[in-house]
Amino acid sequence: MAAWGKCIDPSGARYGIPTYPWRCAPDGLATRRQLRTQGLRPGGQPVVAQTMLPRFRRPPLVAYLYRIDHAKPVRPMTSRKWGALALAMLARRTCPQCRIAYDYCIPRSLGVGVLCAYPDDQRVP
Repeated sequence: MAAWGKCIDPSGARYGIPTYPWRCAPDGLATRRQLRTQGLRPGGQPVVAQTMLPRFRRPPLVAYLYRIDHAKPVRPMTSRKWGALALAMLARRTCPQCRIAYDYCIPRSLGVGVLCAYPDDQRVP
């Protein structure tokens, strides 16, 4: 397949950094998500390589790769961070019109709670 040929550039001559096909990166390299599942973070290190997935009539998907041996452990959540996260989630669950906090996040498409968005549908027959 000709599209996969554009994704193979281990020397970095074409894209400036080494490029590998999707799921074919060498050992010792990982994406941000792969690092996160291992309890690691890039820790300020530069991008070492990239992996590409060609797509039909769209630009290719690109994921940047980092060295696992230079990755640092994820910083633990502090009580202040947990509190800030709880307040942010409360704001996403609170209707701005009636100020009721729901058990679910308010749909962004509506901008208000379901009861405020469709008041006529809530009357008892």
